[in-house]
Amino acid sequence: MSPNNDSGRASEVVTPYERLGGEAALRQLVERFYDLMELCPEGLAARRIHPPDMTESRVKTFEFLSGWLGGPDLYIAKYGHPRLRARHMPFPIGRDEKKSWLWCMNAALDEQTQLDAEFRARLKASFEATADHMQNRT
Repeated sequence: MSPNNDSGRASEVVTPYERLGGEAALRQLVERFYDLMELCPEGLAARRIHPPDMTESRVKTFEFLSGWLGGPDLYIAKYGHPRLRARHMPFPIGRDEKKSWLWCMNAALDEQTQLDAEFRARLKASFEATADHMQNRT
């Protein structure tokens, strides 16, 4: 894709972060994701591998997703490279935990009514690939 449009002016690139709705929409997504993990039986397997107080998990997930989606690199600024798989290795993430995590994320995404179906599907596919990469138990 060319960065220029027909008039020769640089076209604006819209990041997934902006397409989601920016900071407010990302915060809403992350909060709902963790709320579902705490409230729904489908989230139980993922909930079990989190600390009793998930405040820090909520913050770190928001910060990570901000940069991952093309917004401010908040996580990297605080902690350096995410090294997602290495950071998750101490936690037993098997098929059930992955499925539970994805259920919560997909349900939270489905509640983001501002998203068009194609973008939502792309996000779900990206989250699924990431969850597959995090699985460290058979």
